[in-house]
Amino acid sequence: MELGLYGKSVFVAAGSKGLGRASALEFAREGALVTIASRNMEHLAEAAREIEAATGQQVHTVRMDVEDKEQIQQAIQSAQDTYGRLDVLVTNAGGPPAGNFADMDDEQWQQSFEQNLLSTIRLIRAALPALQAAGGGRIVNIASSSVKQPIDGLILSNVFRAGIQALTKSLASEYAADRILINTIAPGRIATERIMELDQKRAGTEQRTLEEIQTESLRQIPLGRLGTPEEFGRMVAFYGSFANTYVTGQSLLVDGGTIRAY
Repeated sequence: MELGLYGKSVFVAAGSKGLGRASALEFAREGALVTIASRNMEHLAEAAREIEAATGQQVHTVRMDVEDKEQIQQAIQSAQDTYGRLDVLVTNAGGPPAGNFADMDDEQWQQSFEQNLLSTIRLIRAALPALQAAGGGRIVNIASSSVKQPIDGLILSNVFRAGIQALTKSLASEYAADRILINTIAPGRIATERIMELDQKRAGTEQRTLEEIQTESLRQIPLGRLGTPEEFGRMVAFYGSFANTYVTGQSLLVDGGTIRAY
């Protein structure tokens, strides 16, 4: 399938590792002009080298802390200045700390709000004028399967990821006339460092082995395995592409069938 991404300018937040990097790789495979942003320039440079080696596509890198409003605006502008336009925005940020309601104080709630929900708002606000000037575009918000079903021990993620989908649904209506399609891609258990960290924390909390935690988790996935970052990245690339012409305001679960809700 031709995705219509060749020569399109794509910005991927938190694009140096994990799901962001996997998404950037798939856009580059389709011939897109990719910008990846992250706080760590060393990780950015490494990701850019790997993507360029795999695809032959040069990747623009820019330092950006998703909790810094000014850096977000500067990073989006850098992508525009480099490629002359912006067609696709992928919002993304690291997951907030694990824990239950009683574990979290005001500072942790505020920090997670800024990292996950407010960063998405700021990225979209910064990118919208360029998407409108391009005559339309695509926005993909990376969230979590918790937008459909809360995950035990991840109270902060449950709350703010749900807010991202509420934002997606609202903006899809507001900007449909501008031909900007906005969707949420919600990963389940994808084989990334984040999943390993959460499993290790749970093993310590429950005084069980990591192998026990992982075996139990796999039993809950109908496909019987973790998803790969590449599988996830392909879904982001499609919904962020111009082959997607009629899907907006939706949340797509990439979870191997784990979530049973309609």
